[in-house]
Amino acid sequence: MNGKVAIITGSSRGIGAETAKLLAQRGVKVVVNYAKSATAAEEVVEFIQQRGGEAIAIQADARDTEQMRYLVEETVKTYGTVDILVHNAGMSFAKKTFEDMTWEEFIQKTNDELQAAFVSTKVVLPYMKKQNYGKLVYVSSGLSNHPAPYFIAHGTSKGGLNSFVRYIAQEVGKHGVTANVVSPGLVETEATADLPKEFKQQQEAFLPLGRLGRPEDIAKAIAFYASDDSAYLTGSYMPVSGGGEMN
Repeated sequence: MNGKVAIITGSSRGIGAETAKLLAQRGVKVVVNYAKSATAAEEVVEFIQQRGGEAIAIQADARDTEQMRYLVEETVKTYGTVDILVHNAGMSFAKKTFEDMTWEEFIQKTNDELQAAFVSTKVVLPYMKKQNYGKLVYVSSGLSNHPAPYFIAHGTSKGGLNSFVRYIAQEVGKHGVTANVVSPGLVETEATADLPKEFKQQQEAFLPLGRLGRPEDIAKAIAFYASDDSAYLTGSYMPVSGGGEMN
């Protein structure tokens, strides 16, 4: 992976930040993308640079074609190309039962999720096709396959993402580009910090490995797909859930 160039959407904190740090540690030149958290993104860049890695932070809404095109252009100006895209940008969503949810609340998450994946993929593919090499990695969720109360909007959107990735994999494989899904279970991040302690303990008791995921657990799986160790894998779905999601 040494010398490769990666764009990681939504990488100012959580899974994205850990992925940026790990890839940089392995020699990747990293673009830390953020929507609003400029300070947090710069802290990730500083962390990487202090340890001898290369990184820059660029603001862009992953759903916005012009902003993402600018991000890619700046990446190419700085590092010469784009080898890896990690689609990790998180989108807010309504946590309600189906009966309490409106269509607008339901479809908003799917629209945001797929728009971000579509736009991010669209802007990097020309560079990957030109060099006949690219790694597309998409962060999904185990809720796409295993329903949980109040997560119908989120789980459905991630199910759509899983399907999208398979179609991308089928289409771009002839250009030397792979597309794969990493699917976390419940992970200890800022986004899950407000979940009741009892609920987390229940989840841990259910998991064969006996603990919730950590951002670095997911980052390592992403790094596998971003590396040439996964050269003959495309269109695949990897649960990273401590055994909570067994196929």
